[in-house]
Formats: sequence, C-alpha cells, structure tokens
Amino acid sequence: MLFAEVIVDISVKSLDRPFQYRVPEALEKDAVVGAQVLIPFGKGDRRMKGFIIGLSGKPVYDVNRTKSILQVVKQGVVAESHLLSLAYWIKENYGATMNDAIRAVLPVKREIREKVDRRIVPLADRDMLEQNRAVFEQKHNTARVRVLDALLAQDSLQNGLEYSSTLKSLKVSAGVISDLEKKGLIQVQSNRLYRNPLHGSTASGERKKLNREQQAIVDSFRRDLEQGIRREYLIHGVTGSGKTEVYMNLIELVLQQGKQAIVLIPEIALTFQTVSRFYDRFGDRVSVMHSRLSAGERYDQFQRAKNGGLQIMIGPRSALFTPFENLGLIVIDEEHETSYQSESPPKYHAREVALQRGKMTGASVVMGSATPSIEAYYRCQTGQYTLFTMTKRAGDAVLPEVEIVDMREEIQAKNYSVFSRTLREKIQDRLKKRQQSLLFINRRGYAGFVSCRKCGEAISCESCSVSMKPHQVRGKVSLLKCHYCGAEKPMPSVCPKCGSRYIGTFGLGTQQVENLICQEFPEARVLRMDADTTAGKEGHSRILKRFADGEADILVGTQMIVKGHDFPRVTLVGVLAADLSLNTGSYRSAERTYQLLAQAAGRAGRASLPGDVVFQTYQPEHYSITAAAAQDYQSFYRQEIAVRQILHYPPISNILEIMVFSGMQEKARELSGQLQKEVSGWEGIQVLGPTDASILKMRDVYRRVLYIKSADYQLLCQVKNHCEAFLREQENYRDCRLTFDFNA
Repeated sequence: MLFAEVIVDISVKSLDRPFQYRVPEALEKDAVVGAQVLIPFGKGDRRMKGFIIGLSGKPVYDVNRTKSILQVVKQGVVAESHLLSLAYWIKENYGATMNDAIRAVLPVKREIREKVDRRIVPLADRDMLEQNRAVFEQKHNTARVRVLDALLAQDSLQNGLEYSSTLKSLKVSAGVISDLEKKGLIQVQSNRLYRNPLHGSTASGERKKLNREQQAIVDSFRRDLEQGIRREYLIHGVTGSGKTEVYMNLIELVLQQGKQAIVLIPEIALTFQTVSRFYDRFGDRVSVMHSRLSAGERYDQFQRAKNGGLQIMIGPRSALFTPFENLGLIVIDEEHETSYQSESPPKYHAREVALQRGKMTGASVVMGSATPSIEAYYRCQTGQYTLFTMTKRAGDAVLPEVEIVDMREEIQAKNYSVFSRTLREKIQDRLKKRQQSLLFINRRGYAGFVSCRKCGEAISCESCSVSMKPHQVRGKVSLLKCHYCGAEKPMPSVCPKCGSRYIGTFGLGTQQVENLICQEFPEARVLRMDADTTAGKEGHSRILKRFADGEADILVGTQMIVKGHDFPRVTLVGVLAADLSLNTGSYRSAERTYQLLAQAAGRAGRASLPGDVVFQTYQPEHYSITAAAAQDYQSFYRQEIAVRQILHYPPISNILEIMVFSGMQEKARELSGQLQKEVSGWEGIQVLGPTDASILKMRDVYRRVLYIKSADYQLLCQVKNHCEAFLREQENYRDCRLTFDFNA
C-alpha cells in the first residue's frame, strides 16, 4: 500500500505541515512527488487541492482512519523533486509556508491547453485522388469533391491543408474528413506547436573575438569545468567591458557537456536586448520566462525546458526555477540589483537561492556586475567566491567624462530650473550633433506630492500612510494616484482641510521632466519610460526599440533606463537628482546610490563616440557620489565596508526584519511588543525596536517592525521559528500575521 505526504494548498501556518493520505491503486502511476492532487480535508471532508511532497510504504496513523486521495489533478504541473527540496530550503531560511515556497518555485501553476497544428495530408497519389474525385462527382458527393479539389490544387500534395480553416472555407463537416480517412485517401496529422515568445527572431551564430581579459576568464572557467570543479565566481567588470560576451562563451562550454544554463536578469526591461543577443548566438535553444508572457507562452516554455527542447532560459527571478534536468550553470547578471529580492513571502534573495540550487544540482554560479553588492565583493575578499576583474571597455570605447554639478550654486546663480546650466548646454549640443541623451530621475509621475501652501496639509491615500502622486491627463494635472494600492482621486481645486485655493504640486517626477524638456527644447523628440508608460506585454521592448531605432533624441525615465542597456548613439546621461536615493533611511542607501549613479554613467559613450555624464546634486561631497563619478569601486567599497563594520551591518553581521501586520493599530503594537519580550533575552542577538514601519498603514493594514542583529544567520532562523510558533499559540492574535526579511 502506498501513502503520500501532502501539503494542503492553503497558506495558513497552522496547516503548514504534511498530511498523510492513502494512494488508491488506480492512481499510483500518476501520484508522483510534485503532483497536484484533490483530497478530502478536515471534518467535513472539504475537497481541496494539495501537493505530494513525499511517498512512503509505511502508514503514520491507523490505515483504516487514513483518508484516500480522490484524484491526481491532470492539469497540475508536476514539480521536480529537487525543486520541492529547494522550496523546503526557502521555507526554512526565509520564513513562509511550504505552500508559499512551492508557489515560488512553480513559475507555471497550471496546465494550459496545448496548441496543435492539425493538417489534412493525402495518403493516395494524384492519380488515385482524381479517380476517386470522379466517382464522388457522379454520386453527387459534393463535399468530398471540394476537399479533393483543394488537395489537388496544391503544388505539392504533401503540403496538405490546415484542418480548421479547410472545414470553414470549404463548408464541410468533420464527418466528411473522417469518411475520407476511412477510405484511406487522407490522414489528419496532429503536431504539437509551442507558443514562441521569440517569434520573428533570427540567429546568425556570430561570435565576437574576445579581448585578453575576457579570454582569461573563459580559460580559467574551462579548466575548472574540465577538472570537475564547481564553484561560485564574481565578474567585476566596468560598464561596457563585455560581460555578456563572456557569459555566452561560458554557456557554450557548459552546453558542450550536454548541460543547460539559466541566465537571470534583474528587469523585464532588459529582456529585449539580452534575449536578442543570446538568440542571435544560440538560436532556438534559447527562450525567455517572465510575467509579461501569456499563460500559454509561459506553460509552453516550461514544457520545452522539461522535455529537453531548450538549453538556455533567460528571465528575472522566476526563470531561476526552470525545470532543467541537467543544470550546469546559473548566470546572475547585474547581481547587485534590488529586484532580485522578492517583495512578497517568501522574501527570498535570488542570489542566495541560486547558490543553493547550484549546490543541489552540481552547477556553477557566475555573478557579474560593474557595481557588485557589498556582500558579493566581501565574499570574494574572504575566499568564498572566485573574483575576476575586467578593467577595460570592449572594443575602442572609453569610459565617459563625469561632471558633478552642485545645485546649490545653481540657485545662487538664480537658475531655478531643474536643468543646470551645464546639462542644458550639453543637451543642446547633442541635439545639434543628432546624438542621443538619457535623463534619469528616480520618481515616476508628475511630481512628488500635492500640498496646501497655507496650512501645509499633504494629500494622502486614505488606505495607506503615504502621499498621493499627481499625474497629468491630457496635458493637465487632474489625477492623484497612490503608487502602493492603486487608489485614484481627482486633483482638488481647494485644500480639503482649510479650503484654501493655494494648493499645488511639489517635487519632480518623470512626467514633469518630459514636459519641461518639451518646453525648453521644442525641437527634441522625447520618449518617457516608467511604470506608467510600460504597461502591457510589449511595453518595455516597444519603447526601447523606438529609441534604439533613432525615433527619439531624449529618453526620460526611472532607474529602468539605466540598467544594462546598450545604445551606441547615447553620448550624454543626465542624473537630475543624484542624491535622491541617499535619503531613503536604509543602511544600503549609500550602496544603492553608488550603484545607480555608476550604472547610469555607464550608459554613455559605449561605442566609438565619447560620452559625457552630469550628476546634479545638493550633496556633491558624499563619497558614494564622488566614487561613482570616478568609477572607483575600490574607493567606495573601502569606505562603505568600514561603516558596516562599525555598525555591525551585513555582510559583517546579519539583520532579520520582522514585520507585524494587523487591521487594528493597537493589536499590531501589542504583538510587536510581545515578540520583543520573547526574544530580547536570547544570547548572541541584538533587538532594535519595535517601531512603526516606514509606511505605517498600507491597504488599510497597520505595520510594526522589529530588527534583530546577529553574526549567526542560523540563530536568526531560530528566532524566526520561535516567533512563528509564538503567533500560532496566541488565540487573541489570529487576525495578525508576520513576514520575515533577512539582510534586505
């Protein structure tokens, strides 16, 4: 008798344990680990879905009292056993239910109806078809005659006819086709078609000659591969140094061993250029997985990978869980990017999960960045990773000249524009030369917020404790949006608190910058790229393609425009508020500022044309800004790691963030206080808080936060487990929940 360990498909922590079910003999063939099943659950035998996470021949309870699986869900996508093991590791290390973890490792949750090409193909030669046609005509079998006429009209009989369109155009029934099949004249052939998100792409197989630095990395990796050595590598290469070309050569070595590769990229916006380059080199062996694909496209890529039809998968976080049978390499491009950190439970970091999957499958992991995360570079210094360095740009390109503009001096010179005099002159110069410019402001919308000049009231979202952002509609600021819950309200004409007419916008957003550019440079062709303009499946690629094709002189956007893109005609990058990310209140603010600025600067002068960069800031002396201007990562790292050592921040120590959620503010306050008391006496940890979260209320839910520091990561995992267990035991906190975030 076979028994299955089943995780019930409910994300409630009290049910986050396996339940044993009998497997009926008729279902034993389909009841494999990872299969989705229908089970009777609870006292009322409610029919629910679950996942099989283990099989055994030994019952845990009385066999007569053990319920049986009702059905193996045929539409369920089977999770590979090692992906289930990875899901368990994520659950244990990041704090979530097993269900949440399983959902994370299943980019495709359900089976989509297959796309099939059905064709009517003749089995008889042309003479036999003509003889039968004459017989059918004598018997007035006009429908059969029409089918044979259509086949005989083909230049080559073997081309056949498309099934559905033939039935429709010839006005014949399926029965007519079936009769002709029975007579041995035709056959209906069915071939599985895979929906291809890369349709229309062509492959040239072109290879670029590697320079000395690139070739040294490939040779070192090859030696390790041939000796059976699998390890973690970090490629620290300046912007434009040709890291992507190195990735492709490393992948080629892995493919030659019959293995597969996953390439992680931080943003959907990067898929346009990245996938194009990989497809050009590897052709149909490459595909892409991301949230903008249709359900059918995602399912087909999942199946192609599982069935061996693909060797390379490219995409953001979800691509990490591609069900490759023989994974040999995981590449994490721009490994420093914050988008590799999941924002919903389980709050895993793709870099850490990739390292774990590499260990489980014997795959190498290669990370690359011009601005590595402090954690990754620190691990190179301590010998955990192998460091490769690339100091020169590929080809003849040189690093751009960077100028820091002190905006305080602009105000003293009575220039109150958002554009400094230097930036304005350089934009005008590029327009004359018919070269392209990027303008970066890390805030979408029209402005920062709307407030009353008389009483100071800021217009806030009723469900979230954040200010609403003004947006233009038909050239006029008439709409306020909450960027957290999506709520909208019309722009008020008077202050809702004091009734004053002195109400207006403050701050700066991409939409306002676009308008100002059009006013100051009416001859310029401008595109804007932010979350508002990239909605829809092709939103990112459409804008990027237009800019790459020279349809615009200036691209205005948020940080999505400064990540990894390669535009040969861009010779100017302007950062309008270089210190904006310094004021976020995060211990990573200096690191993220350096990364953003260095990456932004790296978009200029990537081909034969030299590039200029302008950083506009009110803090020109800050080390993250001066180091980014000099493209000096070593200088930045030395100063930043010294700060981390003094304050015991990652990677020197570890931080666990515990977020408490409740619909009642007082309950959130009580529970956070109780958790603080539960863990404050533990040896080896430091507890900070509790305090209100930076956004106290979101979607009508109140949030409190505790921070716990420890040099021992596993000790923090034990703290997480203890807090989870404590909440389960508290009846009066049933409506509260917790999330855990490590080193975020």
